[in-house]
Amino acid sequence: MSWGSELWDQFDNLEKHTQWGIEFVEKYTKFVKERSEIETSYAKQIRNLSKKYQPKKNSREEDESKYTFCRAFLTSLNELNDYAGQHEVIAENLTSQIISELSRYLQELKSERKSHFHDGRKAQQHIESSWKQLESCKRRFERDCKEADRAQQYFERMDSDINVTKADVEKARQHAQSRHQMASDSKSEYSSYLQKFNQEQNEHYFNVIPNIFQKLQDMEEKRIDRIGVCMRTFADVDRQVLPIVGKCLDGMTTAAESIEPKTDSKQVVESYKSGFEPPGDVEFEDYGQAMKRTASETSLSNSREAKEKPVGKSKGKLWPFIKNKNKGSGPEDFSHLPPEQRRKKLQGKIDELNKDIQKEMDQRDALTKMKDVYVKNPQMGDPASVDPRLSEIAQNIEKLQFEAQKFEGWLAEVEERMPSKSDTNRRSGLYETQNNSTVSNNCAQDRESPDGSYTEEQNSETQVKANINPVLPTSSTPEFDDEFDDDETLPTIGTCKALYPFEGHNEGTIAVAEGELLYVIEEDKGDGWTRVRRNEDEEGYVPSSYVEVFLETNAKGAMTYI
Repeated sequence: MSWGSELWDQFDNLEKHTQWGIEFVEKYTKFVKERSEIETSYAKQIRNLSKKYQPKKNSREEDESKYTFCRAFLTSLNELNDYAGQHEVIAENLTSQIISELSRYLQELKSERKSHFHDGRKAQQHIESSWKQLESCKRRFERDCKEADRAQQYFERMDSDINVTKADVEKARQHAQSRHQMASDSKSEYSSYLQKFNQEQNEHYFNVIPNIFQKLQDMEEKRIDRIGVCMRTFADVDRQVLPIVGKCLDGMTTAAESIEPKTDSKQVVESYKSGFEPPGDVEFEDYGQAMKRTASETSLSNSREAKEKPVGKSKGKLWPFIKNKNKGSGPEDFSHLPPEQRRKKLQGKIDELNKDIQKEMDQRDALTKMKDVYVKNPQMGDPASVDPRLSEIAQNIEKLQFEAQKFEGWLAEVEERMPSKSDTNRRSGLYETQNNSTVSNNCAQDRESPDGSYTEEQNSETQVKANINPVLPTSSTPEFDDEFDDDETLPTIGTCKALYPFEGHNEGTIAVAEGELLYVIEEDKGDGWTRVRRNEDEEGYVPSSYVEVFLETNAKGAMTYI
């Protein structure tokens, strides 16, 4: 139905209706704006929540990353942070796709409506003005007719009266004729204007007003359609982020499924194992004789320690039964710790020193190359200007090497005193951990803790043997030897994940399966090959494009590439 033909007389009501339509658009815009603000606030709260429970640096929470349930919780926090980001995307899209568009459209809508009703009022005023003129012509015609009738009657009275002169009669007759002529002119004018008014009225109600109302109807339908589009967009904005939100939730589910209670319980053993042998039988004390108590061969400390130290001062015997009240850093050699924990602390300190030594050596190499450039090209700089820094670096290296040797001596002493059974268990646990552990994106974080102790046994053990007395295991030697060769085994500098299977038929290469996790011992030097190690006796080259590499942040030239 057309507003022009059906609502020709409802100008005022249409004006109210279209104004209400504009107010509805303003109300819907405000609604979307408040929804956007809610999404922004919700995203901010979720991000703050995720940040609040993130592990703090230099705290015990970093040590907890060794456990699968702690890593799963960290992954869930990261996924939750990404989830919050999607709500920010919703808020941004609501603002850009609905709020901004409706704000511009409202200005256009108000301007268009104002223009149409201005034309309508102008047409209405014109027809009202024509009607007034028609009424004026009509009243003038009516007045002239009455005057003509009175003049005619007066003439007839004068003409019938014998006492009236002919001059008066003639004057009355001329006056009557004049009035009749005026009435005739008024009639013609009225008739002409009436015809004109009818044409204008017909034009007004059947052409002008219908056209204006049709434009208003089109404007209103466009407004309604725009509201419908915005409502669909309102739903689509949410729907567009659902796949990513689903991935975030899938990531949380995967993290939960990665929790391994058995692995965590084994980690408790690795974290708190003291390395002591269980105490032997308590000897019978005969009070009938002089009280004499000696340390048994199977007591908490070995016999050599018992001979070297008085029994009353041997605090090692009490370790399994009392708490260690030394909450501080303790002695430099970590002698306040049980053997197994002391070994881990010493090994962590050695690894830290070796990294510092490598860093100083890298700086020395760089300065040496710079000095060579200065020697060949004196205009670029003075070679002697590099010597003070080289001397300082040499002294630093000497100090660090001395410190490393000192800690290596303590480590050798600890490993010599540790029972062979414990050492065997430690080695077997090492190999089992290496074969079964999962390398995640935060593997570098898992290997380091604030106090320098181990959090991943397999990487620590590998670096122990690589940095102190490294040796390259061969296929005929599945276990580590007691003697090492510095020229063969390389330390691990990171980890990698196989993206595709590789057969490795050529000599020097190693076959890998898709998804397999390996250690990186030599990065790609530009030839397209990366050297990796599977365990202590399998290593070789794989194409760099077949693996995703994660180098440790403190490794030389650290980077991540695929």
